[in-house]
Amino acid sequence: MPITRRALLASALLTPVPARARLREPTVLDLRPGKQRLAPDPTPKTDVWAINGQPIPPVFRAKQGKEVSFRLINNLSQPTALHWQGLRIANAMDGAVGLTQAPVAPGEAMDIRFTPPDAGTYWCRPSVFPQAAEQKSRGVYALLIVDGPNDPLVDHDLVAVIDDWRLDEGGQIRGAFPSPADMVGEARTGPLITVNGRAMPQFVTAAPGARIRLRILNACSARFMGLGFEGLRPLVVGVDGQSCEPFEPARMTLPSGPGSRFDVVFDMPLEVGVAPALTLRGAGLLSDSAGPPARTLVAFKTEGEPLQARGPILSQQNPALPAIIKLQTAKRLDLLIESGKSVDPLRAWTFNGVAFHGSDTPALFKVKRGQPVTLGFLNKTVVAHTAHVHGHAMRVLHLLDDGWEPYWRDSVIVPPGGTVRIAFVADNPGKWLIESTIIDYAMSGLTAWFEVE
Repeated sequence: MPITRRALLASALLTPVPARARLREPTVLDLRPGKQRLAPDPTPKTDVWAINGQPIPPVFRAKQGKEVSFRLINNLSQPTALHWQGLRIANAMDGAVGLTQAPVAPGEAMDIRFTPPDAGTYWCRPSVFPQAAEQKSRGVYALLIVDGPNDPLVDHDLVAVIDDWRLDEGGQIRGAFPSPADMVGEARTGPLITVNGRAMPQFVTAAPGARIRLRILNACSARFMGLGFEGLRPLVVGVDGQSCEPFEPARMTLPSGPGSRFDVVFDMPLEVGVAPALTLRGAGLLSDSAGPPARTLVAFKTEGEPLQARGPILSQQNPALPAIIKLQTAKRLDLLIESGKSVDPLRAWTFNGVAFHGSDTPALFKVKRGQPVTLGFLNKTVVAHTAHVHGHAMRVLHLLDDGWEPYWRDSVIVPPGGTVRIAFVADNPGKWLIESTIIDYAMSGLTAWFEVE
């Protein structure tokens, strides 16, 4: 079977582990209770819900253009489903309960098969109303790396999966689910920040001059982050799973919303005394204040003999995506993000005045396959929001209508009172969600859908 299981070590380095050959047998995704040490000793281990009972997050690898097969087994006390964020796969495998499938009931199973068309960094997370917020907050998610033939050559392929947790004094997950306060307010964040399931900072050692690819996932339920680089000069080679021509982050900072992924490549410094690090900067990406000092998420250390100087970092736009989107023929629609007028916390947020929970509202629009679409997200609230379009890759348009950003996204950040416009070609048939990646907001109505015929 063309998928390889890999273990995630405390150093964050992905290394192969022995596995028996899987010819026809799918990779099992057994969702069940488990325990994990999230906070440092002497805090007890935390009761979590995990995939295969493994440390959070499990990491899977696949090959571009080769079918992968999973068997989802639900050993939780709630129905569930998994959405594969960023993957342009068949609609039936998207995991959108109420549109593409029924929920997987406790004690039941579901076969998941798809062929990833694009190389990159993706993840799966719960997508069932209203339990997805609790399942994600308790640890149900996984990373999926799709390797392609044109990936940049590196010495180390590392991941940094960043999450935050709200724990009580006994190290257990605190708060009710669903939480009306989180759904109506600023959504669920927690003071304990982990990298690859362990309290920050984590540590990586590599030779001077070693070339590293770092795949960063913001797995937080609601936290916006400014991800900074100290003592490093990274080039971004992938955004939300889609490859791009290398570019340097502005001010050495990446603005990261829930669910976003960035792939960066950098060479370890040759100089003595440099302390490279991935950091959580200041007061966050949406604040102009300096805020608290940067906190180290991953600390890098050089050790050993220096490696020879490397050539340029090579990456390119995904040739499977259109070079041009004909905006003049696009279906155009604005979506107003507003606070719901209902006192029901399950209807706290709306797109164009409608709160959606699965299949209880009509489609926003229907288009023929191949039709260009432009959407404007107009945030009429005082908090930041995100907008994620399932099953498609999209361009972020310049507000002056003079072009688009030089990379593809599957979700965008919409600041308070701001407007973000995106464009995509509706080339994937089926019924697709548009939703907030702030999972409490998605569960409280900030979801809609469209159909590609």
